Amino acid sequence: MPQHIHCTVSNCHYYAQGNKCHASEIVVVSDQFGHQQPDTEDATQASTFPQTPANTCMETCCKTFTPSGGNKTDVDGVTKSQSNFGGSNRTR
Repeated sequence: MPQHIHCTVSNCHYYAQGNKCHASEIVVVSDQFGHQQPDTEDATQASTFPQTPANTCMETCCKTFTPSGGNKTDVDGVTKSQSNFGGSNRTR
């Protein structure tokens, strides 16, 4: 069965009509861990990340977020922004 990732962050590079995420891979981590990692660490490195427990959904963030448009660079085969991650885009 196909899996769908739903996301309402409409200014994300991977956002698609119908509130869908079109990233080929995503990674969700705890805010605490996410704030310590640079933008260049994303889904391609996920298998090397430690487990990052959280107590509520408000303590989690989508590390795959990158703003649409703007200055992008190819990092590990994933188009990413150089802007700060900041943990502001949370999963629900």
